[in-house]
Amino acid sequence: MTENLTPPTADVQSALHALDRIDVTPWHRRVVALVGIGSFFNFYEIAVGTLMLPLLPTEWNLSSSWKAAIVAAPFAGEFLGALLLTPLADRFGRRRMFQINLISYAVLSLLCATADNETSMVVVRLLVGIGLGAELALVDSYLTELLPSRHRGRLMAWSYAFGMLAVPVADIFATALPHQIAGIDSWRWMLVSASLGAGLVWVMRQGLPESPRWLATRGRDDEAVRIISDILAKADPLRGDATKSAPTERGWVPAFGRGELRRRITLVGLMEMLGTVGVYGFSSIAPLAILAKGIDLVDSLAYSALSALGFPLGPAVLVLLSDRVQRRTLVIVTAVAVAVAGFAFGLAHQPELIVLFGFLTGLSASIHGTVARAYGAELFPTHMRSTLVGSPPGTRWSRNCSTANPSTSTSSTRPTPRRGCARAATTSWCRFPEISAAPSPGSPSPPRPRPVSRSPTTTTTPSWLRPPAPGS
Repeated sequence: MTENLTPPTADVQSALHALDRIDVTPWHRRVVALVGIGSFFNFYEIAVGTLMLPLLPTEWNLSSSWKAAIVAAPFAGEFLGALLLTPLADRFGRRRMFQINLISYAVLSLLCATADNETSMVVVRLLVGIGLGAELALVDSYLTELLPSRHRGRLMAWSYAFGMLAVPVADIFATALPHQIAGIDSWRWMLVSASLGAGLVWVMRQGLPESPRWLATRGRDDEAVRIISDILAKADPLRGDATKSAPTERGWVPAFGRGELRRRITLVGLMEMLGTVGVYGFSSIAPLAILAKGIDLVDSLAYSALSALGFPLGPAVLVLLSDRVQRRTLVIVTAVAVAVAGFAFGLAHQPELIVLFGFLTGLSASIHGTVARAYGAELFPTHMRSTLVGSPPGTRWSRNCSTANPSTSTSSTRPTPRRGCARAATTSWCRFPEISAAPSPGSPSPPRPRPVSRSPTTTTTPSWLRPPAPGS
């Protein structure tokens, strides 16, 4: 039997339930593409730092410390940005904050292209990182709250596939561009092109709506229902039943309690730490590690570009697996794969093996990072999602770990297998029992957390959507 999916205007929860039951539409695909292309610049900024080093003016006479600072500055900035900006997304909205992030990147990247010494470059790249610090947390929160649960994993994987295209694109730019174009150094063109691209995507993103789930948590029920009605008008009716949406809550402590909240923060923090080291850390140090193996500059950039193809292909592979295999299983298996491939990359010296194990490390790391972020975003309620996804303890650790990587790679002359071995710690995921995320199609619904005690009510509006009583 076909249902009418037009939501009742007086019941926001029914509207949110309907939003979770529709099939994927061209509108959903457009949102995924625009959000993913926006995250492209986050990954691009990280990848481009190491690639610019050989192209910077020789008169700067960069020491190892300055090289490390140039590469590490956006990592340090993202650490600060994640702490400072993600709470603002829970307060002022997802859409507003990721638009601010993107336009700030466009302006600051253009400013960075005008740098005339190492000090100004480090300062501006630090500011760029602060502006981008909340981007990935906002991607996770926004898509989790807007996409149908049955298709969420697959669509989020496509979004990250768009974003991680930045790693091979940056490598190809560094390899293919001549040293100067129209009298301007190629590294400046790399930053200018990113700035112009970010500005274009910012304009294209203007039509994206605010998250209706976030609006519901802020008491803006009419706006939430209006946005959902517009989305449902673009969708075909869905046959059959679907898993009911989780409650949208107002208040700080979710239904599962403080103890469970701390446990989930710890889990997401560890995944953030190891996922960031795998994706950000490896993509930033791989060109220098290849160069340190005794390979000349041109060949090292080419090998790095071939290895970097694994990053966008990882989320594309995840599209086939995300809604068929449990999130936790994918996190464990890919973490072990990164440990093995990273260890082999550290030992390899033949060009074929360097490219092969670099490719496998990037492939495994991007799958691990993508599924870990999707998994983590599904573990928290709407009203605190951006804050907790963007700034758990592990995010702070991960930014610091990634910041430390460039210093190590630029000051040493030879990569060690120990860098690959560091990923072996990911087997600790086995200590965590399964926490269900989006169920696979046809699978039984997981048991729900024990709800907060509520008094019986006869109103059609769920109690978690009603404003708190005065003085409460």
